Amino acid sequence: MVVNDNELVSNNSNGESQLNPDSKDNEDEKGRYSVYQELGAVGQYRYAGVFFEEFLDELKGRKGIKTYKEMTNNDDVVFAVDRLIELMIRQATFDVEPASEESIDIEAAQFLKECMDDLNKPFIDFIAEVLSFLDYGWSYFEKVFKVRRGDHPDLKMNSKYDDGLIGWRKLPIRSQDSLYEWVMDESTDELTGMTQLPPPSYQLKTIPLSKALHFRTTSIKDNPEGRSIWRGAYESYYYKKNLKVIEGIGIERDLAGLPVLQAPENTNIWDKNSTKMVEYLTNAKSIVQNIRRDKIEGIVIPFGWSLVLLSSGGSKQIDTDKIIQRYDTRIAMNGFADMILLGHQQVGSYALASSKTNTFGVAIGAYLDIICQTLNSQGVPQLFKLNENHFKGIKSYPKIIHGDVEVPDLQELASWLSVLISSGVIIPGPKLEQWAKMISGLPQEEESYEEQVNQQKQDMQAQQNTTAMDDLSNKAKLQQQQLDQKEAAKNPVNSKNNPKANQKQPTNKKRYLTFGSYLKV
Repeated sequence: MVVNDNELVSNNSNGESQLNPDSKDNEDEKGRYSVYQELGAVGQYRYAGVFFEEFLDELKGRKGIKTYKEMTNNDDVVFAVDRLIELMIRQATFDVEPASEESIDIEAAQFLKECMDDLNKPFIDFIAEVLSFLDYGWSYFEKVFKVRRGDHPDLKMNSKYDDGLIGWRKLPIRSQDSLYEWVMDESTDELTGMTQLPPPSYQLKTIPLSKALHFRTTSIKDNPEGRSIWRGAYESYYYKKNLKVIEGIGIERDLAGLPVLQAPENTNIWDKNSTKMVEYLTNAKSIVQNIRRDKIEGIVIPFGWSLVLLSSGGSKQIDTDKIIQRYDTRIAMNGFADMILLGHQQVGSYALASSKTNTFGVAIGAYLDIICQTLNSQGVPQLFKLNENHFKGIKSYPKIIHGDVEVPDLQELASWLSVLISSGVIIPGPKLEQWAKMISGLPQEEESYEEQVNQQKQDMQAQQNTTAMDDLSNKAKLQQQQLDQKEAAKNPVNSKNNPKANQKQPTNKKRYLTFGSYLKV
């Protein structure tokens, strides 16, 4: 198939290229296609809104969601890393960056900050729920709006602010275990929504992507389910879980001993033809299989039978504790948090701990980047389009940004800044001072958005006044020139070309020039 764009692309009256409307489906009779048409497909393994990219049955669809839920709730290492991630991200600050220093952009940033602060619950709690996308690979939230009418009985209008603008009312999660199917555009393989079957009503509900915030860890093959950060830890979790069961059985047998029940002499309990012997064997098996060391322990046996508990004479040939520790380390590695095990295994230096902590901090920063990017691409634009009449003239949308989750080594930071300042690379100033105080946790006076807006308005008013004064001054000079020309035409003696022009001429009238008007005396 030959690609020929010239025959499929025409020019409009402005000379701009556009698809030829006479070409059916952008294809001509020779089977040639335009470069504007999408010919291939992503190649997603899906059917009826269900994805089959995962090759393990235990991790597919709803079964996979159940498995990851079990891992996050039952495994001690996974639970600890999840809690560590959440607590560290709760320490991070979230702010808004205006698109420019102009007053309208600063006002837009202030509005976005107010919307974050005007939710039905703290913004950081919303972020904590967003973090479930790390465990499951994705999380889905619905955007619910309101008209800001101050203290109002109707929740659709109740707000901290009373300006009539449209803001976020709440951003509730649509839980992963309520997923029924993904709504896809079959022509483009793009996600258009999510259908859920949530309890307690168990009624199908579809939330379009335009009304949602969709977070995911990775965009490989544009799979809306992403990939759990614990995907690589599943094998270690599986073997660890089963090994702990075996270890528990082994410990119990070591404590109780291996029970051996010996039948009386001349009693052939292996005789299957004797109903009595079969009953003896069944009862004997039941006794040895159910021996437990607990508060109701004890056994009753007939005369002539003997019970012996055999205990192991030494340690086990296989150290299950080391095997479980190995699996713990591999599980923690998948969360970039294996530093939490340093010291528990009597290994690891300070330098190693510092290096691994830095790696974990980088991972936390990447997770925060994903959250902010999703909010800025799927949440912020729609918010300002709903208020476009109020925010006309903004350069671009403000951005939600996050702060650091780690405090750098202040001694190293001070040495680094000292070198840069002494070498002249940077020059100390108010901004550097503000940053240094912020990074070191020292108190500082922060200028509020309201103060910035007022300062911007004052600066713009002063600039307008200066421009107006310049315009009046130029107009006055022009009027003065016109006056001089009229005087010269009426009285040639006073003309500047006349040598007597500089001589004082008697006159009964004086003209005093003001801005745009004359006073005759």
